[in-house]
Amino acid sequence: MKFRFLAFFTFLMFNSYSQEVFSVYFDSNKFELNSAEKSKFENWVAQNKTSKILAINGYTDEDGTIGFNDTLAKRRVESIFNLVKGNIKIREDYKSISFGEKHKHSSNKAENRKVIIYYLLEKDLVNENKILGLPEEKVEEKPKPEIEYPEKLVLENPNGTKTVYKLDREFMKKVGKASVGEKLKIENLNFIINTFAVVPESRGKLYELLLVLQSNPELKIEIQGHLCCMPVDRLDLSTQRAKAVYNFLVSNEIYPGRLSYKGFGSSQPLFPLPEKNEEERAANRRVEILIVSN
Repeated sequence: MKFRFLAFFTFLMFNSYSQEVFSVYFDSNKFELNSAEKSKFENWVAQNKTSKILAINGYTDEDGTIGFNDTLAKRRVESIFNLVKGNIKIREDYKSISFGEKHKHSSNKAENRKVIIYYLLEKDLVNENKILGLPEEKVEEKPKPEIEYPEKLVLENPNGTKTVYKLDREFMKKVGKASVGEKLKIENLNFIINTFAVVPESRGKLYELLLVLQSNPELKIEIQGHLCCMPVDRLDLSTQRAKAVYNFLVSNEIYPGRLSYKGFGSSQPLFPLPEKNEEERAANRRVEILIVSN
């Protein structure tokens, strides 16, 4: 026996290994859900806020004319679409297409008066095109525009004097262009011994990092502190020093969500402990930044 159904897509034969299916049923000749089915549907919506609908297909039983069934199926699809719109994502390229094909359906007419929703769970969205048999979209990575960082920074002090910081432009460019997962040492960032206070001559390094973050709004970093000499970081200086850099950036209006910090003590030395000389100690005593997003 023949019947009519409506789909929001030109495809109905989905790859079956990942898409999910949910059905709701209608009373005879009705295109609005009764209270029981509406409650079931609302529960499904509440549980699938992060899912994505691929298609909505409407079905009727064999009663009535072909034209009547087409219209009824379409209204059922539109009814469900209007209920779900704004609550769950739906593919933007959907289309309403009428098919006049044979369909193996139940001998129980009530089971044929339905709408079937095909959807993906959040975990499967990454494979959406693959599941639908569509070509993968190739996203061309545009090269980042070259940023010209200043050679020096002049700050006016409260007493009217000025402080001039010479900036390492090559370091700033390197940070701005670094790849996710890359780790870079902040050279010459020194602290007063046994404290987390940055020595005055190193404050320019903080401004270098600040300018890079201001110029690269997508950049997210983790600030990592490391110590030399001591096998145990009893004062947690490595964390406090990383936090000092973090606090400086936040106090200068860098959004905290772009930053994190962590101390590693002497657990990741560049040279084994105990170090042989001051050069090795200086190498182990460092602050690095890990590129989280760029």
